[in-house]
Parts: sequence; structure tokens; C-alpha cells
Amino acid sequence: MAPKTKFTKEQIIDAAFEIARTKGIDSITIRKVAEKLGSSIAPIYVNFKEVGELIEEVYKKTFEVSRQILMEQNSGHPFHDIGVASIRFAREYPVLFRDIVMKKNVEAKHNEEETQGFIKMMKTDPDLNGLHEDELRKILLKMKIFQVGMSVMVANELLPEHLTEEQMIQLMDSAAEDVISTAKRRAEEQ
Repeated sequence: MAPKTKFTKEQIIDAAFEIARTKGIDSITIRKVAEKLGSSIAPIYVNFKEVGELIEEVYKKTFEVSRQILMEQNSGHPFHDIGVASIRFAREYPVLFRDIVMKKNVEAKHNEEETQGFIKMMKTDPDLNGLHEDELRKILLKMKIFQVGMSVMVANELLPEHLTEEQMIQLMDSAAEDVISTAKRRAEEQ
């Protein structure tokens, strides 16, 4: 009898991530991951007690990929970069994007720590200079609503085919300019 093939935890997560990327998170099963790896289910159960643990790791990897896409944006305007990263994630990982954004799940609920991280980034953005944290929070929420809507349209191929990624980014930037100029005008009036 041949010895059982050993797989690292990371290799198992990568196989499950690939299933989620193409077929959705709900498609992850221990058996499908084993098939993807070309093995029995035993090596997976060595690393994960049950499929829920593995799915949790896939969510973590998905958020890592999303953060990596954000870190690759480096325009000098972090607020702009957040929106661009969302569009790019939706375009490159539409199935995962839909699973995270369009299905109810605990993993995608509001995360105050993440919001604070975005606000910290926004404070370094020259376009947002001088705005109070409460105003930055409102701007972030408004633009998140716009950008998630646009990203949903990207992930579901609902935008006109002729619309390029650059044009989508220009639309997002235009909406951001409107939201920011209104916030600045409101701040001046107070």
C-alpha cells in the first residue's frame, strides 16, 4: 500500500479557495477539496476537524487577497485606492465577491476595526485634508454604498460592455468628488 500523500494546511486552503473562486464558497466540501488535491479525504481531516473550519480559512484568504489588491494601489490618494481595489476585486473574483457581498454571512458584517483602518488611510489623503473624523466616516459610508453597487454591477456583468475599468474608476472618482465637495462645503458653513 502506497503511503498517503501529505499536504500542508496552506495547500488545502489554496485548493478550497480555488473551488470557492470558481464555484462559490457553498461548493466547498471535504470530498471536493480532496479531489482537487488528488488525494483521499484523510489529509484534510488531519488539518481541519470539519468543513466549517476550512471555510473560515477560505474567508480569511479571500480577505487577504482583497487587502493585497488594495495594497497594490498606490496613487497617493488612499480613498481613491479603496474604491479601485473594490472594482478590481469584483472583476477578478466575481464569484467570491458575490458570495461575500450579496449573501448574508457573518464574515462580511460591519467591522469597526476595518472602518478605523480606512479612516486612518483617509486622513492621509490630500483630497480629504481638514475634514473631521465624523465627516470622514460619512464620506466612507456614502462611497462604500456607491462603490459596492458599482462592484456588484461589475461582478454580475450588468454594466455596458463598452465601459472600461478606467471609465468605471472615472465614474467612481466623479462621485467621490461630489461627495467630498459637499462635505467640505458643509464643514465651511458650520
